[in-house]
Amino acid sequence: MVVILASVFAALAALLHVYIFVMESVQWTQPKIWKRFGVADQAAADITKPMAYNQGFYNLFLAIGVVIGLVLIYAGAEAAPVRAAGLALVLFSLGSMVAAALVLITTGLRYLRAALIQGTLPLIGFVLFLFA
Repeated sequence: MVVILASVFAALAALLHVYIFVMESVQWTQPKIWKRFGVADQAAADITKPMAYNQGFYNLFLAIGVVIGLVLIYAGAEAAPVRAAGLALVLFSLGSMVAAALVLITTGLRYLRAALIQGTLPLIGFVLFLFA
């Protein structure tokens, strides 16, 4: 039961990071998006577009890591190496998401809300997988 709950939180964290990817790598120059990220104006959004594009892919790759890990967990027999590899991949990906949220907080308390949004789901999933 705990594995299922952990998987739900991990999947939600992956979905959130795919959404962050879309905002950063696809929609960055739209005013509603760059304002959400605290960018001052359209010119600044245009200048920072390559950085945001790159950063968005980091979020996508973490989400892909979670998804592949979940697939391996459910495809592997109980205690099989495939299941262990999946768990390691999920824990690494979720842990990286949490670490990124902690790094975000170090850039200033104005990013606390964003860090909580970015880090809460993966933290819950990570802890639940540790106890699964």
